[in-house]
Amino acid sequence: MTQQSIAELVARGCAAHGVKRAFGVPGGGSSLDLIEAFDRHGIDFVLCRTETGAALMAAADAELRHGFGVAVATQGPGAASAMNGLAHASLDRAPVLFISDGWTDAQRALDAHQVFDQHAMSAPVVKAAARLESEDPALEFEGLVDAMLAAPWGPVHLVLTGANAKRRVAIDAAAPPPAPVIAPQPQTRLQADATALLARAKRPVVLLGLEAREPRTLQQVARLVQQLHCPVLTTYKAKGLLSDDAEWTVGHVTGGAAERATLDAADLVLSIGLDPVELIGPVRCGDTPVLELALFARPVQPVRAAASLLGPLAPALASVLPESRRSQWSSEEIAALRLGMRERLGCAGGEDGTALSPQAVVEVALDAAASPRPAITVDAGAHMFSAMALWRADAPGGALISNGLATMGFALPAAIARALHDPGRPTLAFTGDGGLMMCAGELATAAQQRARLCVVVFNDGALSLIALKQRNRGMAPAGVGWSRADFADVARGFGLRAFSVHDEAGYRQALRATLDHDGPSLIDVRVDPTGYQAQARALRG
Repeated sequence: MTQQSIAELVARGCAAHGVKRAFGVPGGGSSLDLIEAFDRHGIDFVLCRTETGAALMAAADAELRHGFGVAVATQGPGAASAMNGLAHASLDRAPVLFISDGWTDAQRALDAHQVFDQHAMSAPVVKAAARLESEDPALEFEGLVDAMLAAPWGPVHLVLTGANAKRRVAIDAAAPPPAPVIAPQPQTRLQADATALLARAKRPVVLLGLEAREPRTLQQVARLVQQLHCPVLTTYKAKGLLSDDAEWTVGHVTGGAAERATLDAADLVLSIGLDPVELIGPVRCGDTPVLELALFARPVQPVRAAASLLGPLAPALASVLPESRRSQWSSEEIAALRLGMRERLGCAGGEDGTALSPQAVVEVALDAAASPRPAITVDAGAHMFSAMALWRADAPGGALISNGLATMGFALPAAIARALHDPGRPTLAFTGDGGLMMCAGELATAAQQRARLCVVVFNDGALSLIALKQRNRGMAPAGVGWSRADFADVARGFGLRAFSVHDEAGYRQALRATLDHDGPSLIDVRVDPTGYQAQARALRG
């Protein structure tokens, strides 16, 4: 046995679970002890400009590593500022250990400045909370880890006072580190019904959701789809789990209208890891039976299942593989469905040379990209229709988006985490002007970290998605527009390479300069929003 501080215990536990970076804005209490302890255990501390940005980076890091991310903030306003990022982690199923400074009972008795119940504030969006003040803080810490990694994955909140961070406790240094695995859930019923449904199917369609992102599950998914040779629709969160270049990948399922042609042609819908938080409405399958594979039963169902296999997805998939046969879908039929969905979501505009259509912004970037193809992060807003539909992600983690919460201000922080995770592959952050305004300070974080990323700003001077909703309700335009900002000038002020473009030739030239740049860049693209209305109608009906 050896003596270690609580801060050391936390850092050691994070390192044992594979954490490489912690993101945050420190205060003067426990966060300083943590930064020092993180360094001793090989964990880099990334100084962010906002606590929300730190939480979003930690959530993206968790998705990419299939473990948990770490975010650090001071007490009071720092903890309060992180809540939007934790709400994203909750609804987008990202395990995040959020550590905020706190107050001792003695401090609370003498001072009310900035003091409030931080655990009560975070309770709606975290799965568990702790203070590590027990006699067995190591067990308490592992309880937090277990809570994060048990389905549904999500964040926890550790309030750590400066005094407790320094408290020394006995630690068994010889104990083996815990294995960083997703905690399993017990598999249940209806195996015979499930295999019978699959055995009878001639024209199955696979719906792939975020629960399938665990690597062992993904291997089995790839085997099953290859054997079935059938259309696959992925949620936004599952984009890239199967390459968009694969012949069976048709497009996205969102609970809208765009996927209906594919579903209408199916005689079985095989739902794998679909979380209801991923959809804008229930998936309409008509009378087509649904076979559901999910980690656990939910009160809100994304599909009405004829049979369900609940529990770890990898063994559930292995159990149905023997009944999977090549379907009657031809390659030509699947290709036609894919082309039809892409054409349905095409976006006009930008013909006068003074602005680009949102579709052109994405397609020109895809055409200009070299190998390895850049990863993308996508902000909430009307531009996400083109970005998600038209970009071809070729690997897991190749596309990150806030979908369950759908928060603006996500793309830039996520791109920073993505670039630090895999510096050999460029990252494109597709964001609207409104989204970037919410997190522009993180441009300084990107510059300080020399992150290999390019922020592509769809600059149309408006909250275009909200403007669409306003117009659809017959309202006059008000409260949704602003004068166009010069984001290139802003980015240069933070130390980024930056360009302003309004036509395809200028955009291509800027992309060539940024994609090869070993550091952060920004391209401010003047965009014509006129095509968004048709895209929204095509996607959502």
